[in-house]
Amino acid sequence: MIERQSARPDDFVAALRAGGLVFDGAMGSSLYEKGNLYTACFEEMNLSRADVVTQIHRDFVEAGAEVVETNTFGANRVRLARHGFEGKVREINAAGVRLAREAAGKRAFVAGSVGPTGLTLEALAPGALADVSLAFREQCDALAEAGVDALILETFRQPDELKLALEAARAASNGKVPVIACVSFDEGGTTADGRPPEQVARLLADWGATAIGVNCATGPAGVYEMLTRMHEPGLPLVAIPNAGMPQQVDGRLAYMATPEYFQVYARRLFKAGANAVGGCCGTTPDHIKKIVAAARMVAGGHGPLDPNGGGMREEDARESAQVAPGVVVVQTRDKGELGQKLGQKFVVSVEVNPPPGLSLASALEGARALKAGGVDVINVADGPRAQARMGNLALCLRIQQEVGLPALMHVTSRDRNLLGQVAHLLAAHEMGVRNLVVITGDPPKMGDFPNATAVYDTDSIGMLRLLSAMNRGFDPGGKPLGGATQFLMATGAEPGAHDYERELERLRHKVNAGAELIMTQPVYDPRVLDRMLRDIEPLGVPVLVGLLPLASYKNAEFLHNEVPGMSVPESIRERMRKAGPGEAGRSEGIAIAREMLAEVKDRVAGAYVMPPFGKHELALRVIEGIVR
Repeated sequence: MIERQSARPDDFVAALRAGGLVFDGAMGSSLYEKGNLYTACFEEMNLSRADVVTQIHRDFVEAGAEVVETNTFGANRVRLARHGFEGKVREINAAGVRLAREAAGKRAFVAGSVGPTGLTLEALAPGALADVSLAFREQCDALAEAGVDALILETFRQPDELKLALEAARAASNGKVPVIACVSFDEGGTTADGRPPEQVARLLADWGATAIGVNCATGPAGVYEMLTRMHEPGLPLVAIPNAGMPQQVDGRLAYMATPEYFQVYARRLFKAGANAVGGCCGTTPDHIKKIVAAARMVAGGHGPLDPNGGGMREEDARESAQVAPGVVVVQTRDKGELGQKLGQKFVVSVEVNPPPGLSLASALEGARALKAGGVDVINVADGPRAQARMGNLALCLRIQQEVGLPALMHVTSRDRNLLGQVAHLLAAHEMGVRNLVVITGDPPKMGDFPNATAVYDTDSIGMLRLLSAMNRGFDPGGKPLGGATQFLMATGAEPGAHDYERELERLRHKVNAGAELIMTQPVYDPRVLDRMLRDIEPLGVPVLVGLLPLASYKNAEFLHNEVPGMSVPESIRERMRKAGPGEAGRSEGIAIAREMLAEVKDRVAGAYVMPPFGKHELALRVIEGIVR
């Protein structure tokens, strides 16, 4: 763990580039909720109500925030003058850093918050811009001298003003303090002078920002839309949305975006390439807890397998790579029927999931038909789309016992804490269900029970390390199991991920953690898959290409626009549009999947077919005559 109190600026930059960093929530609305009117000078409370400010910081740190922002958003000379405190710029900013550092301790970085002056630059008299520059320089110098790990410029809507603030921030401490430049776009997606996110991102990079981002705005969805258009310069990205737009409730301002909704978008933001996510106006410690959970899901964590981290660090994994006494580690080729087939023949896997309710009859019937059609293994998802269904272990067991095909059981970290997960895995191993697909899992907000609580004690990387340790004879605490498990571990990959480099890096971590098979998300563009196959070839891990036959034009549009990591080329969507609905559309979707499979079958170890809406016969139509 980084010693935050003595952290160097390059420590912060390294943590930011590593990704999965969580900023704190709203200071202003937290103070408001404690009975302070918005007309008060919140920044002066660093002096007059230091205990209240410190406690708010502590609440966010306890919630899991790894970056604490100082209560100095409006602590520049221009804004403080409205309350008569323009002579206390350095005192208020220094106090803000001291209080944040006291709360952060060794657990979090401290970022000095700098907001706009509130002036309209176009309306200023000639020469007044120099006063604005001096105001920013005075505040940034004070924050840098007080020892912040970074400066964060927030809620700027006028690019010209942000340029002045950025110049002042870079000049502080001779440019040794990293600077994050965040913009707030209007509902139309532009700044006050009409500039779109793509142009703003290039400007901020040219002006020397260490990282760029979006904060405040209309809420998580708006911030997501804007941030995903700012990748081009290649700088680290920071997303800090409001909890939606405020509404008047019983005479008070209230923000309506729930913590669960925040978790959904935090996950999307991390998956789309955000290096850090936090909360702006209206966000509470409960919102930050959900962002922390999302970081564990998508970006991994920062500690060994415990509830405060997202998975074992690689250095810890290397140290624990020993084998328990008397244990022989089983190689992939010796792990049952699936392990024997990998690399020896083209393996076909088809997904069959437990239906809602009590009966498994239809699922077993589908599995039998697939076996008759030559399918090698049946995938069984773990509560897909966060729906309430029978546990997949029961279906896996019955498929193996009654159908005679190996099952490939999905395991997510969503629903079980670490102890429950180990119990589930050991039970599966005892029952002979030993082929696993390790994934993080869809958050409950996506399903029919949005108030269900997600656990996410670890993410997919941490789970793979846990399983790898069990395969060497150790439990998560490092104690011998009295034997070793023989799990075959598969993992997922998104060839079309928005932040492709991040996806590759996580895939490398997964393989280092023990993944023996890679299964891709559905792919509709051979060029996209070709890129990933070339890039992961050095990993030496077999790949099953994901195929999801499109059912209709509507289905294609949904996958392209609504599912992260999925991309359906315009030409494919146009083919589906021309095909029309019903059987004609399904046949066209199958033809597209067959073309994709024929294009890449000689470069992959097999195919992973996900028939739409549980129509297993469509999977057989995809593989007919191509792999048999």
